[in-house]
Amino acid sequence: MSISPQYRFSRQSHHLGQRSEATLWQRIHIDPWLTLLLLTVCCIGLTILYSASTQNTSMVLRQVVSYGVAFVVMFTMAQIPPSVYRTLTPVFYMLGLILLVLVDIIGEVRMGAQRWIRLPGFGSVQPSEFMKLGMPMMCAWFLAKRELPPSLSSVAITLGLIVVPVILIAKEPDLGTSILVAASGIFVLFLAGLSWRIISVAVALAIPFVAFAWNFLLHDYQRTRVLTLFNPEADVQGAGWNIIQSKTAIGSGGLTGKGYLDGTQSHLHFLPEGHTDFIIAAFSEEFGLLGVILLMFIYACLLTRALYIAFTHTDTYSRLLAGAIAMSFFVYVFVNVGMVGGILPVVGVPLPFISYGGTAIVTLMGGFGLLMSIHTHRAS
Repeated sequence: MSISPQYRFSRQSHHLGQRSEATLWQRIHIDPWLTLLLLTVCCIGLTILYSASTQNTSMVLRQVVSYGVAFVVMFTMAQIPPSVYRTLTPVFYMLGLILLVLVDIIGEVRMGAQRWIRLPGFGSVQPSEFMKLGMPMMCAWFLAKRELPPSLSSVAITLGLIVVPVILIAKEPDLGTSILVAASGIFVLFLAGLSWRIISVAVALAIPFVAFAWNFLLHDYQRTRVLTLFNPEADVQGAGWNIIQSKTAIGSGGLTGKGYLDGTQSHLHFLPEGHTDFIIAAFSEEFGLLGVILLMFIYACLLTRALYIAFTHTDTYSRLLAGAIAMSFFVYVFVNVGMVGGILPVVGVPLPFISYGGTAIVTLMGGFGLLMSIHTHRAS
């Protein structure tokens, strides 16, 4: 059967249009799927923040500014080739480590925690946030230079790179951030192809370390949070209040929720930190189980796209870094939802792009900027 010249021309034009469109996205170094999903999550975040903050427009406007800065950071980081990040990784890691040491020496104390340092021209910065990116970058840089799967000595050195900043962050104290930083480094090790023998040994060694950390590293209030997880009713008016109120908010939402702006737990101030760490409880109360499932589906799409970028890359450094960023994002979501739902201790981890706050949003967007850089600079 013959094909008309007009049909062949239309098909060729269609394919040329697709190639030019793909070339355009590559040229501006933006992944359209990640961008669309991130914009969707941010819109959901502004919607629920307006309600959870009892319609505080100034807070919503500050969040809009944070989103704007975060997207600028993401797009800027996407323009830089991964080869540049690979070259600067040791410098970035050492700078973050020096800043963490300075925090311990001359850091500012706020709300009982010493996490900030004032830098001329930058104001107060939280160096632990830099390590959320610096840690996986450093571990990927180190392992990419060695034969994989990593040998026992390479694993030991990588664990040393992880442990030092994690201890400094936990000492501030900031248990939530230390968990995220540790996870980002461990994910690089896992993706590098650890043997099950080494994993088994690590699990065995972790048991006495947990006992040591419980007795000598954790503060009293952190131990209380862990114990409260198993029996929040033991201190209803104190340590158990947050978990009890969050469960009440989640349960009262039912299948479809009470309706937008009709939540009572957050509006009547029963739910503590309803606009930050516990914002998903306020979201669940107003939009119900179906709303939460939709939000989790969007998060799953983000994670799937990030993992696709990681697993389709041939460069070892880029693949390990992209995979660690993707899995760290999963830990963000899992830990926040887990602690609000009462299956994990409260450790102060925000819900990505939904909880109020600027620093975590910028750091997360920076991670997605790295992913876009890795995806669109395939030839670097």
